[in-house]
Amino acid sequence: MKRAARALIPTMTGTYVAVAAMVLATIFGLVWRRRNGVLRSSEGENVERLGLAELGTELGEKATLVQFSSAFCAPCRATRRILTEVAGMVDGVAHVEIDAEAHLDLVRRLNVIRTPTVLVLDASGGIVRRGSGLPRKADIVAALGEAVA
Repeated sequence: MKRAARALIPTMTGTYVAVAAMVLATIFGLVWRRRNGVLRSSEGENVERLGLAELGTELGEKATLVQFSSAFCAPCRATRRILTEVAGMVDGVAHVEIDAEAHLDLVRRLNVIRTPTVLVLDASGGIVRRGSGLPRKADIVAALGEAVA
């Protein structure tokens, strides 16, 4: 009987480890899903300013939507469509897409960790909001309202 109990202990330990790994993976997945595509405010931070030198083009009259993309990024294509559409809806808003692989110095300076990363700039080039992942159109419009105000 004791031998059977000892043989059962390693099996139970493996089960506990598997359950713990599944719980941690689920928690990580839920946190990642909740943060994906959310535009966060840059308040309280040293506001970085971008201009012609960094973007390679002029800023929008009222605001600029900056997108960091990479060649094989599927969400980047959807993000491009959303940002182009929103920029077309609001006068004085420009959309600039930057290839992250070709601008590694800027990527490092702005702490861009993944693509797509979206920055919402005000008229002077100050970063008002930023987010990574596929954003919702409503969130982009709300961030533009903040940048223009």
